[in-house]
Amino acid sequence: MALANLKKELQNFDWNNLGDIESIGVWPGVVKFVIALFIFVLCLGLGFWFDIRNLQASLDTWAAEEMTLRTEFEQKAVMAANLDEYKAQTVQMEEAFSELLRQLPSQTEVPDLVDDVTETGLGSNLAFSRIELNAELAQEFYIEQPIEIEVLGNYHDFGTFVSGVASLPRIVTLHDFEVTSVNERSALAMTITAKTYRYRTEEEQNAIATTPAP
Repeated sequence: MALANLKKELQNFDWNNLGDIESIGVWPGVVKFVIALFIFVLCLGLGFWFDIRNLQASLDTWAAEEMTLRTEFEQKAVMAANLDEYKAQTVQMEEAFSELLRQLPSQTEVPDLVDDVTETGLGSNLAFSRIELNAELAQEFYIEQPIEIEVLGNYHDFGTFVSGVASLPRIVTLHDFEVTSVNERSALAMTITAKTYRYRTEEEQNAIATTPAP
């Protein structure tokens, strides 16, 4: 019965009156309901488009930021859990670095190192034709000291000499060796560059820090 009355009201309503807002009071209830529902849905749509859509974009940004912060937290949590191990590794690295520094001669120890190289050569049955220090070469963190060496002997003695230099307590590297025949008695001459390294003194570090860039 109610459905029939509702259908009758819709049939009897003059839809041209929708433009007459002053007559809204006499509109059938079902028309008022439909219009109110339409306005409600329209408001929801506009609200979503202008407000909720922006909120959704902000939510996505916050979600991404949360994932980033969560990842950073997990990484820092792992580091915190292994902090003691990292500290122990740092101590070991510092000790290893200090040990390497102790193997680098200071400026005053370089002549003693030359004496050690000379004694190693003489102990290997070599005869020195020349051994002299070249000019120092400054590197970023250390000073490189080349030593030019020329000796006479045979292959076996050369091998003994190279092995002896490598076993010195100071760091010495050998470069650019050349072996040539001296005479018909199989005498050989070897020229080689030995390089040792020393750490920069505090004064040298300060001089570099205060030198203006070219």
